[in-house]
Amino acid sequence: MWLSVVADPVPLTTWGDGVVRVGKTRVTLDTVVSAFVKGASVEDIARRYPSLELADVYAVIAYYLRHHADVESYLRDRERQRAEVRWENELRFDPAGVKERLLARRMQERRVCAQEASIPG
Repeated sequence: MWLSVVADPVPLTTWGDGVVRVGKTRVTLDTVVSAFVKGASVEDIARRYPSLELADVYAVIAYYLRHHADVESYLRDRERQRAEVRWENELRFDPAGVKERLLARRMQERRVCAQEASIPG
């Protein structure tokens, strides 16, 4: 019996927003590479993200190792984009006091619920 050896395409797709994702999942290349660089095994990554196929994670890591400079350049660009979005959001929505405002809103909602519960119906 002969073994037919064929090259499978790397399971990476670039979505319309420019983000590279693994296969047909929403898991990003950034996520897989970050986990791998932090020491997670391929099996760990596949367990953490059940929508990923183990073989696809191996293929993505192999691609990363073979195209390290290109992937690192892409990841740096993505980090710059995230920083820009964070900066723009902080300009639009002042992050100072967010926790306090949310806690105050929660307390107000609890008061309203308690008052409604105490009103005879």
